[in-house]
Amino acid sequence: RNGGAGRGWAATAVGVAAGAAARVGGAGRPGPRAVLLGVSVLLPQPRLLLRGQPLRLEERTAQGPSRGHQATLHQRPGGVQSLTPVRAALEGTHRHPGTSLLTLMGFRLEGIFPAALLPLLLTMILFLGPLMQLSMDCPCDLADGLKVVLAPRSWARCLTDMRWLRNQVIAPLTEELVFRACMLPMLAPCMGLGPAVFTCPLFFGVAHFHHIIEQLRFRQSSVGNIFLSAAFQFSYTAVFGAYTAFFFIRTGHLIGPVLCHSFCNYMGFPAVCAALEHPQRRPLLAGYALGVGLFLLLLQPLTDPKLYGSLPLCVLLERAGDSEAPLCS
Repeated sequence: RNGGAGRGWAATAVGVAAGAAARVGGAGRPGPRAVLLGVSVLLPQPRLLLRGQPLRLEERTAQGPSRGHQATLHQRPGGVQSLTPVRAALEGTHRHPGTSLLTLMGFRLEGIFPAALLPLLLTMILFLGPLMQLSMDCPCDLADGLKVVLAPRSWARCLTDMRWLRNQVIAPLTEELVFRACMLPMLAPCMGLGPAVFTCPLFFGVAHFHHIIEQLRFRQSSVGNIFLSAAFQFSYTAVFGAYTAFFFIRTGHLIGPVLCHSFCNYMGFPAVCAALEHPQRRPLLAGYALGVGLFLLLLQPLTDPKLYGSLPLCVLLERAGDSEAPLCS
């Protein structure tokens, strides 16, 4: 499909989310048909929404380009352009009374600073062990590391690196926009916030299955290893999706999930096996345990809705006559 077709799919998906959310904000409540239609539009073409248009078969090499291949990297940011019809969907919602679609999607100013900082702080606490491991294995000391991080030249190099832009900016923003900001306001009125937190990430995990097709087509590994890797990736992406969905509901903002997504993309999955074999294994494992313990201890206080003002999805469900005390209070 060409770029126009991709944009058409995105326009339909965002339009369904907009219509469903606006109806609840007004007089009606979306039925299951609205949810099924929206999901059926979002799922078949995840690459159109999130990765841009796929390369034509004749443009691929015999082994197939990797995710880091320059042609693929330049192609995938086109997925951001496919989300531009959001504006058209937003302009059509002024006719519906109630909470605005922008607010339901997490674009608001009330409580934005704690919503940006506290979820990221919680995620960094959870990754205390991997951060310690990274600092132990880093050849430079803390002062030199800070100089590199704060140097404008380093940031300029990052902004011209397509891999960095994909992993730290484009993927976190587009994936959180589609699977949290668009999908949660559509699912929550039909099944409640709790089930939506665990249902929405399943779609997020399925959206990564296209890697199986690429690996099978170009025989990058054995069939068993490919499906085992896909099952593992589905598991942790689903858990991560529930994690950011929880932040989205508890803070009412999209910025927190986006920043957490970007940080986790940078850190990767914790290298627990490497930590078990590390020369400084004991303090490192203590850091892992301390991080998990502090995270569990601080999760409820730092996601207290009182820190972020009114929660749009909770207000939306209250108007529909639903009570969601565990997540909304």
